[in-house]
Amino acid sequence: MKTKTIEKVTRPGTPHFVGDGFRVHNFIPGTSTMKRMDPFIMLDYNSKYNFPATNKPKGVGVHPHRGFETVTIAYKGRIEHDDSSGGGGVIGEGDVQWMTAASGVLHKEFHETEWSKKGGEFQMVQLWVNLPAKDKMGPPKYQAIANTEIPKIALPDNAGEVEVIAGNYQGNKGSASTFSPINMFNVKLKKGKKTQFDFPENYTTALLIVEGDAKVNDDTNAPQDHFIMFSNDGESFTIEALNDAVILVLSGEPINEPIAAHGPFVMNTKEELVDAFQDFNTGKFGYLED
Repeated sequence: MKTKTIEKVTRPGTPHFVGDGFRVHNFIPGTSTMKRMDPFIMLDYNSKYNFPATNKPKGVGVHPHRGFETVTIAYKGRIEHDDSSGGGGVIGEGDVQWMTAASGVLHKEFHETEWSKKGGEFQMVQLWVNLPAKDKMGPPKYQAIANTEIPKIALPDNAGEVEVIAGNYQGNKGSASTFSPINMFNVKLKKGKKTQFDFPENYTTALLIVEGDAKVNDDTNAPQDHFIMFSNDGESFTIEALNDAVILVLSGEPINEPIAAHGPFVMNTKEELVDAFQDFNTGKFGYLED
């Protein structure tokens, strides 16, 4: 089985705030285009950051989305979500919120009220996952995935475990339903241990080092908070933990359709973008109190 080649290791750049509650490094699209990591079209990573206690929760007020899905993975802290389709809830450490915006929703997300009053260490990932053209105007939906619902597969030799958020790991199906083939795993690997993953050659594949330091394919150091992107060649790669590590593994089949994106809308044509703005401005995304 041929090894996947590492195309790029990206260090975390200068962070920026999304709203006042998310201090993020952008890795996708980064310096590339949205097509490069298709079906993963955006990844913002809030590396560990201490937010002071406050009575007014920090976050992002009401904003629209159409044409894709947002996936929020909480590593530290608690996040409260609401959307105009009736979805919402609170996710904490290890939980995942998977929102299908599709034809359009209004959305807001803030630090959970009680957590905000205490403050503390906050760490999360938000991904945008593209939808195939046939599904972009489908009904919105919401998947609240508690960590207790995520399959956890023990690795051999007491090396750690794989949490299967989406996709399939050695016959174990992930919790999330997806519109195109996607694998999304949180891998918890103990110091000095090593494991291998195999994905189809054409799948777009990347790693985010959430905790600890690792070595990939025996020859490439992958420090904490770094992003590793593979070329679309080969099928297998190895990860070795240099100390106890948590690694987000992403691999998905490219949708290979045109992408027309502007702000919170990701469609296939400029005409569809114009329609999205018009529908938003005429109230067709519903109502959500700010």
